Amino acid sequence: MSTTNTSGRRKTAVARIYLSAGSGNITVNGKDYKEYFPTLPLQYIVTQSTEVAGATGNYDVKVNVAGGGIKGQAEAVRLAIAKALITLDPEVKPALRAKGLVTRDDRMVERKKPGRRKARRKFQFSKR
Repeated sequence: MSTTNTSGRRKTAVARIYLSAGSGNITVNGKDYKEYFPTLPLQYIVTQSTEVAGATGNYDVKVNVAGGGIKGQAEAVRLAIAKALITLDPEVKPALRAKGLVTRDDRMVERKKPGRRKARRKFQFSKR
């Protein structure tokens, strides 16, 4: 089996992954994923796609991820792994779709508008 490469995005994070047959090692930016994502919820998010597809320990994943925060990066990696598993075995798509792992979450931070303090928050009004 050759290497399958896909990408996943979430907010401003972009993850590029290279999935190949192996023993289940996940390397993120040159580090083990447990070192890069130190908390258990983030580690669960990263491995969720392989667990749902029943492919835990079957593939090695090499990830390059940039942009955004750590949560957005973990969710971008999850989407990229799900897309790669679907290209290798289309039979797992319904199971991944049922858990919502195939859909890209396109919510982004709304931009700040001129004349406002934030995107929608107005400046404080005082009657002086």
